[in-house]
Amino acid sequence: MPGYVIGNFFVYSLINAFTPGPGNILALNTVTNYGWKKGAPLFLGIFSGYYVVQMICAVFVYGVSTLLPDVLGVMKYVGAIYIFWLAVHIAFGDPNEESRERAASFWKGFLLQFVNVKIYLFGITALTGYVTNYSTSLHVLVFFEFVIATIGTAATSAWIGAGLAIQRIYLRHYRLINIVLAVTLLECVYSILK
Repeated sequence: MPGYVIGNFFVYSLINAFTPGPGNILALNTVTNYGWKKGAPLFLGIFSGYYVVQMICAVFVYGVSTLLPDVLGVMKYVGAIYIFWLAVHIAFGDPNEESRERAASFWKGFLLQFVNVKIYLFGITALTGYVTNYSTSLHVLVFFEFVIATIGTAATSAWIGAGLAIQRIYLRHYRLINIVLAVTLLECVYSILK
């Protein structure tokens, strides 16, 4: 694979991974509400789900599964509904609520990635746009999806870091920040459904 193709793959991956998406926004919101320690289970769920979904994308692109296109069609709407629910939950969330302990769970983060259409499209597009012209070997596809998941995890970690940096500001202005985050998630829903 030529170096410029690998470079383009990385540029595409970095831009896609660092732009706002459901996982990044949920991570930012969780760390500002709960802090790093209480949010850690959710972050681990997001990271784990990212890797699993990218491995599913590698298998799909390899051609083993013919059911995934139908599943992606359904997941588009399931994902939109779930992201809409997250937007409402974030918009009306209060960092002083007693139920905060339960909200930052591993499974919430993990399952988010399974309905996060952005990362499916990200993984499939990256492989079909940059890799499959040079190799369709399963181990090569899995390697590149692993790279994508690692870049995605680094991006989400950066969003978590940003959340830690603004945590004091957030606690003073949480309603405004939550509304901005919720509107950003609603834009994600709009982009999924258009």
